[in-house]
Amino acid sequence: MVTPDRKVRKLMEEYEKTGSVLKAAMRSDMDPKTARRYLRSGRLPSQMRVERGWRTRFDPFGEHWGEVEEMLAGAPELEAKVLFEWLCERHPESYHEGQLRTFQRRVRWWRAVSGPGKEVYFPQEHEPGRRLESDFTWMNSLGVTVRGERFNHLLCHCVLSYSNWEWVVVCQSESLLALKKGLQATLLRLGRIPRENWTDHSTAATHVIGCGNEGDWEFNRGYLELMKHFEMKPRTITVSRPHENGDVESANGALKRRIAQHLLLRGHRDFGSVEEYVGFVEGVLDRANRLRRKRLAEELAVMRVLDVRLLPEYVEGDVRVTSWSTINVSGNPYSVPSRLIGEKVRVRSYEDHVEVYYHGTHQLTMARVVGEGNHAINYRHVIEWLLRKPGAFRHYRYRQEMFPTAQFRWAYDALCESHAERVADLEYLRILYHAAQTMESLVEKALTQLRVCGVVPRWDAVFKLVPAARPELPELTPLVVNLAEYDHLLARAEVVV
Repeated sequence: MVTPDRKVRKLMEEYEKTGSVLKAAMRSDMDPKTARRYLRSGRLPSQMRVERGWRTRFDPFGEHWGEVEEMLAGAPELEAKVLFEWLCERHPESYHEGQLRTFQRRVRWWRAVSGPGKEVYFPQEHEPGRRLESDFTWMNSLGVTVRGERFNHLLCHCVLSYSNWEWVVVCQSESLLALKKGLQATLLRLGRIPRENWTDHSTAATHVIGCGNEGDWEFNRGYLELMKHFEMKPRTITVSRPHENGDVESANGALKRRIAQHLLLRGHRDFGSVEEYVGFVEGVLDRANRLRRKRLAEELAVMRVLDVRLLPEYVEGDVRVTSWSTINVSGNPYSVPSRLIGEKVRVRSYEDHVEVYYHGTHQLTMARVVGEGNHAINYRHVIEWLLRKPGAFRHYRYRQEMFPTAQFRWAYDALCESHAERVADLEYLRILYHAAQTMESLVEKALTQLRVCGVVPRWDAVFKLVPAARPELPELTPLVVNLAEYDHLLARAEVVV
């Protein structure tokens, strides 16, 4: 049994008081022989402990460790688990899977004693009011839903590196519009402007120059204009070095964990609307930022006041509506009402939606399509003309968009099985037109009833279940004319003359 240091300290204290080894040993609960040894050495047990440099049992990898060292010396980045599998394949009779942990510890020891040097990270002194870091982080792993449907989204995350004050904006892509929206929301919340904004090499801020090397990156024109407007210095990290944006990188993980914990406290992850979810996230951030008020005050004291207007958070352009009743926005077609065919409309592309104007009058708002090569076609914009030209439906490029739900798809397939092609197309288009004229949800409910009953969903059957709305005429009160009022007016006119 190893004697603890506290007993030896007690022994020396009692020995100084009494001068007797026996009394000191008894009062410190120690054997006299042991007491004499510690008094003679004048050292504590922890100071007398000798580090063991020898093995206490047989080395199970000693026979083939030379081969392992050769592999590690040639490729130090090899993982211990992969190397162990390689060793078991070469010598299956000598090793088994239960020795993996022992092998991993042995490899770890080799890396510490004989392996190559590791990258060194240098702690930084952050200056108040200088550095704002921006980054995007996916939140899909939290499993948030809106009205029962999975809500895939990112957060544009901005962090002040000195105080760790943070703010986020929900977005759908890592675009310049999303970065502008997140940055302006952060500056508006602060009411101040830091001197620098740090980002990684996302397409929102930078791009590769030609076909140059990995380090040949340049800021995008739109991002530079954004920085110039707020008089902030754009800064970026080295390629493939996310730790240089370390405050926001580490804050991403902490933010996810914090939101996940509050979701657990909430009891469920479903929200009635995106706005409700945004309010929930902002509430989580407000509570976290309360603990950073002292250091935030130091930053606000040295930052410049937000004395410039905020920039529009959209890209505006004029496009002409094609004969397909579509417009092209960032390479993606969107359908619009057919009455606008041939006209030039103004389009405002926000981060999450698109607005269409004609001569300054708002026409419609649509969810923005993320990426390229996609499309957004609303059957209500074209169904009237498809009904007039049913032959165009079967090979229509965007025919899949004409099935708003699975029940509509079933209805069309059932009609195709029981009727000729042209009849099936015409019947389905009538059903779809009826959904556009009434309510899609009511027609879907009617199709579900027909499916349960095993009835082919003909248009007349759907119409019986969901009749067209009849306009209600207002009740008019009969007009009663009092001619005496006119006599009174004429009498007043004669008096005036």
